[in-house]
Amino acid sequence: MSATPILSGYTVLDFTQAVAGPAATLMMAEMGADVIKIEIAPRGDLTRAFPYFKDGRSGCFVQFNRGKKSLCVALKTPEGLALVKDLIRTADVLIENFTPGVMDRLGLGYAAVREINPKIIMCSISSFGQKGALASKSGFDTIGAAYSGVLSRIGDPDRPPPMLQSAFGDVGAGIYALAAIGYALLHREHSGVGQHLETTLIDTYFNFHETAIEAFSASRGALKTQRTGRFAPLHSATGMFKAKTGYVMFCAAPPHHFEALCQAMGRPDLLSDPRFADNDKRVANGAVLTEAIEQWLQTLPSDEEALRILERHHIPAGPILSVEEAMNNPHLLERGTVRTISDPVLGEFKVPGFPIKFSETPASEDLPAPFLGQHNAEILATRLSRTPEQIGALEAKGVLYRER
Repeated sequence: MSATPILSGYTVLDFTQAVAGPAATLMMAEMGADVIKIEIAPRGDLTRAFPYFKDGRSGCFVQFNRGKKSLCVALKTPEGLALVKDLIRTADVLIENFTPGVMDRLGLGYAAVREINPKIIMCSISSFGQKGALASKSGFDTIGAAYSGVLSRIGDPDRPPPMLQSAFGDVGAGIYALAAIGYALLHREHSGVGQHLETTLIDTYFNFHETAIEAFSASRGALKTQRTGRFAPLHSATGMFKAKTGYVMFCAAPPHHFEALCQAMGRPDLLSDPRFADNDKRVANGAVLTEAIEQWLQTLPSDEEALRILERHHIPAGPILSVEEAMNNPHLLERGTVRTISDPVLGEFKVPGFPIKFSETPASEDLPAPFLGQHNAEILATRLSRTPEQIGALEAKGVLYRER
């Protein structure tokens, strides 16, 4: 096993904030990259104002920005812009997630960046893309879910779509960005040429449709996925079923799983019932099938016994854990899916762990999150050879900012 992280030696200029970009650069930091977080003075990353707070310190910011160095600079000043351009000269990656057009107005669009450093990989993350009718619109995670059709597919059919409470699109777009950057760096190793990449929330969410798009298109509109609440719209029997005290989730749509479910229930007669002869008929007669399944589940002594029976018959099944239960699940703790970190203000608390396992180059996860402008002096001294006097003068002029 190598002691050298896989991205050791690479320098990333991180102009991102909120979740999508910081999710990508967090993983790059955990893989050993030197990530310099460029924060616009005087507020910095907007998640510094997201709860939970302790003494003004944001747990959300710490979760997504561990392992990064903070340079807080007034980008709209000539001196601040000059500092950033000097850093671009030796950087490998520049990643940003401003609304399209912002980087150009700052003088840091791809054409300008490429002129400074032709080998740099620049990645832009946005809601709708760098071009197109919606490109100038700003947006957050759930806006991408709304525009992509994802929100129209979840929830109960007679109720409004629910609000998503997890950043699926943000984190997904960040992971797509991470993958694109990795392959662009590989291409550069062979060609010596940098390039401009982009990922978007709407593209990410649209790619999350596993059946809705092809089903509607290939059937020429005959097959539309509908909101069916706790059940899968195109597969039966799949969904959340009422058990003795709560709900259990299982998937018994494939023929061999449906056969196993009937055996587990002690209802082999369901296999010869013409209403359940195939998946389409089971979907059409879902209410009748659900009633039979839930009657069986509620005869069992506990929800845990229901899961044991389902798993004994090799039916994919699981409990619907609360966040608190998932955080304390022994399997997730053993894998490092849930990780405990320490912060000088917040103390010890749990965050999601690094989701990829490398056999030879493991990630470094015990990384601190920076205070605003914490590394101003270090970055300017080591990378740009600025003297303490020069750095002090920039702070006095308001070009640099740091938490006191």
